Amino acid sequence: MPTATSTPLVMLHLGLGSFHRAHQAVYLQRLIDAGDASWEIAAGNIRPGMEDTIAALRAQGGVYTLETVSPDGDRRYERIAALRTVVPYEPSLAGLVEQGAEARTRIVSFTVTEAGYSLDAHDRLDVGAPEIAADLERARDGLAGTTVYGALTAILRERRRRHGGPLTLLCCDNLRHNGNRARAGLLQFIEAAGDAALLDWTRRFTTCPNAMVDRITPRPTPDVAARVLAATGTTDGAPVMAERFIQWVIEDRFIAGRPAWEAAGVQMVDAVDPYEEAKIRLLNATHAGIAWAGTLVGRDFVHESVRVTAIHRLAHQYVSEDAIPVLQPSPIDLHAYRDVVLARFGNPAIRDTNQRVAMDGFAKIPGFIAPTVRERLARGQPIAGVAMLPALFLAYLQRWHAGRLPHAYHDQAMDPAVGHAICAADDPVVAFCRDTTLWGGLAGDARLEQSLREAGARVERFIEEHRP
Repeated sequence: MPTATSTPLVMLHLGLGSFHRAHQAVYLQRLIDAGDASWEIAAGNIRPGMEDTIAALRAQGGVYTLETVSPDGDRRYERIAALRTVVPYEPSLAGLVEQGAEARTRIVSFTVTEAGYSLDAHDRLDVGAPEIAADLERARDGLAGTTVYGALTAILRERRRRHGGPLTLLCCDNLRHNGNRARAGLLQFIEAAGDAALLDWTRRFTTCPNAMVDRITPRPTPDVAARVLAATGTTDGAPVMAERFIQWVIEDRFIAGRPAWEAAGVQMVDAVDPYEEAKIRLLNATHAGIAWAGTLVGRDFVHESVRVTAIHRLAHQYVSEDAIPVLQPSPIDLHAYRDVVLARFGNPAIRDTNQRVAMDGFAKIPGFIAPTVRERLARGQPIAGVAMLPALFLAYLQRWHAGRLPHAYHDQAMDPAVGHAICAADDPVVAFCRDTTLWGGLAGDARLEQSLREAGARVERFIEEHRP
């Protein structure tokens, strides 16, 4: 555990988005509020964007307001001041590299979305992916890159050069076994870059704990700042809002110390697996399915979508009949967790958009949905409930292909040419089910194809019955 120091230790976070500021920063703020100021946060982005937010945060000294909303509409406001250093973006990532190399930086955490890791089902890094290939060239020239691997490699290289000491790398994305997988991708990246000395140093002097994070955090809209001003009298250029619920479960494998997070409500555990599986399959998979379904019948927000009886029913059926049985036994009351999750999705004050939740389907199918399909088929069990989720995504993808979505679709893991080819195929169901990015070893399974075809027919009937 950390000891009190006159100069705080630092957790450097890559990805200065709303989720980090409504989640990880909140837990550290709780410690600071309790009198433990032994840690602080530095943060910045590894890609351009968010210029107005970053400028506002820098002008405010990293301080901002968090609005939280309960399902019954109770709003509360918290001042978050744990973010002490806001690193402006520059293509060289010089500021982040400098901060990461400092000896008092002991943790580098990151949120780059589940689609940002370029790993297949066997944790093999796709070194041919354009962004990875470009970053490998930069790494061979001693430069930082735009992917999490390119950024971390530059930080670790400089830290090793300066003898900055061991470092914990903490993944905060919705990725199964996220620490293990992020580490696997990073080591493969460094090896492909040809830096044997850094590869050995990274193996010896870093750890990557697995972690599970949970808090619904929509992109803040201008009315958040207006409410903050009305409630607190503070003009805030970078407020965030989130639901009241918050959870963080972390494996206690930190090589260079950590904040006393357990005193702030973090669950420090030996193994995160049961919490991770429950969250990914009961929350993340269901969240995506509701967003795809809601979009298909003209809803803009998740809370509107889950209140459509047929959508609530299909979500409940998937969780109860297909997901929960393959997760038991569990230390979690999964049925109670299901009910809490669906209630959270129905919170009208959050106004989380279907567009945000529907993104990155080519990462969500293999990460959130395919494992339940795989395990049920391995047991000889039907997959009617879980098959509805990929069937909804295929219908959503076909409307994207036809230019009929009401919003732009973003998918870091999808090659647009592949998406269009699936939809333009003589039999889109077959093309979809044979895509190895989506299904790995399940690709081409006749049982999968048959179940998706039947689920697709149910989806089309659902759309016809609920068309706006």
